[in-house]
Amino acid sequence: QVQLVESGGGLVQAGGSLRLSCVVSGSISNIDGMGWYRQAPGLQRELVASITTYSGTTYVADSVKGRFTVSRDEAKNTVYLQMNSLRPEDTAVYYCYAEDYALHWGRGTQVSVFS
Repeated sequence: QVQLVESGGGLVQAGGSLRLSCVVSGSISNIDGMGWYRQAPGLQRELVASITTYSGTTYVADSVKGRFTVSRDEAKNTVYLQMNSLRPEDTAVYYCYAEDYALHWGRGTQVSVFS
């Protein structure tokens, strides 16, 4: 079993910043990738950013490139999403995931950006 617990969401004014954290625990030895999806009301869940476990290779979606950064702390089994220059269109529930032979999900954390 793999458990993921997100934190750090909230309400922020446009132009502001938030940092999301996701602690991964349980059977994590085979995890080879982690990251973040988001889902806005009425829209499909979309991949925002990812990072590989072994090499630390990152991916960031074009819609957030230059504003969001994904990183990890191996010692803390934690993956982060630093979100800067937030826009109202970034409003969504953000879900942390970890992947081994399956996708494992956190419960999500709400990010709301007002103008």
